[in-house]
Amino acid sequence: MFQNQQITEDIFYVGVNDRQKHKFENMIPLPVGVSYNAYLIMDQKTALIDTVDISMGDIFIDKIQSQLQGRTLDYLIINHMEPDHSGSIRLIRKYYPDLVIVGNSKTISMLDGFYGVENNTKEIKDGEILSLGTHKLQFHFTPMVHWPETMMTFDQKSKVLFSGDAFGSFGTLDGTVMDTNMNIDRYWDEMIRYYANIVGKYGAAVQKALQKLTPLDFDIICSTHGPVWKEYISEVVDMYDQLSRYEGNEGVVVVYGSMYGFTELMAETVAQGLSQGGIKDIIIHNVSKTDSSYILRDIFKYRGLVVGSPTYSNELYPEVESLLRKIEIRGVKNRIFGYFGSFTWAGAAVKRLSTFVETMKWETAEISVEEKQGLKEINYQACLELGRQVAKMVKKPIERKEHCG
Repeated sequence: MFQNQQITEDIFYVGVNDRQKHKFENMIPLPVGVSYNAYLIMDQKTALIDTVDISMGDIFIDKIQSQLQGRTLDYLIINHMEPDHSGSIRLIRKYYPDLVIVGNSKTISMLDGFYGVENNTKEIKDGEILSLGTHKLQFHFTPMVHWPETMMTFDQKSKVLFSGDAFGSFGTLDGTVMDTNMNIDRYWDEMIRYYANIVGKYGAAVQKALQKLTPLDFDIICSTHGPVWKEYISEVVDMYDQLSRYEGNEGVVVVYGSMYGFTELMAETVAQGLSQGGIKDIIIHNVSKTDSSYILRDIFKYRGLVVGSPTYSNELYPEVESLLRKIEIRGVKNRIFGYFGSFTWAGAAVKRLSTFVETMKWETAEISVEEKQGLKEINYQACLELGRQVAKMVKKPIERKEHCG
């Protein structure tokens, strides 16, 4: 029934698109959907690289059977055990009971833990090679990108790197899977949003993985989400290198919470000061309106961050507090920070923001602004100055570390 798209002579795409799910991991909005990518290698032995979310299992099985045309499936290589990729394991074993599941020791343990699968497994070591015939699959462990069992599989014949979740993106694959056959512009921001929200905490692990992959002469990257990368491999690897170093571009994100518009006016004024200071990329987010996944995306994109909050029950505005916690969890580094706040009868927000930045150990503007009730002329000027100070700090040249990848 299915005519699966061809990646190379012997490698076929058998993944699926999910346009139904509203939120990835029940947290992150999917306005343009997501793909669950899996790949089938046809050789003397056949090998499936990863599976898909169980919600799409029936289509997945049909695509595999259409490609195999009556042949058996010999191996299932598991690069990542997260259920959106491993969810169809029990289903596929019903169709191919003699299938050998290949993974590392942590993968094998998770197989039992998630799905009660104990038999017909093959534990492999880092650097080990599995021969399918002409295709030789070499396994490279990349722990904590972004689970402890994650690994990548390199096909030495076709020079294809099956990278698991690394280099992935939100967004469905509409009509084609190869970057050479599509307009990839819409994927860049979704790729950064994916990184910031899923992988963002593990910058050091990503750097280790990039260093480990450097000797591999791969021509194609097959991720488990988003496009298959061929034409834009260097841009994709460079993006991961920059993001995992927490190196933002010249620009500033202004984030605020506001109940009645007073803190919002301060945010607008800070943005005006940023513009006066020569910043062209200024992104303003209202935490009550913009989902945090988009705010985190922009925080990973740009060097500067200014946060404003009213005092709420002697604490930060709840949505601001929630965002700051997400930033802390991800361990974002190397940011230029400014902050401001407002209150009606007892101020606490600015103090809480000060504590936050001390925790993050970021470079911070000398001035912070706190206003009681409506914005007055003196603090209007102070907000402009805060913006100008942050702009000056952001525009200061940074020394680029040696590139890897």
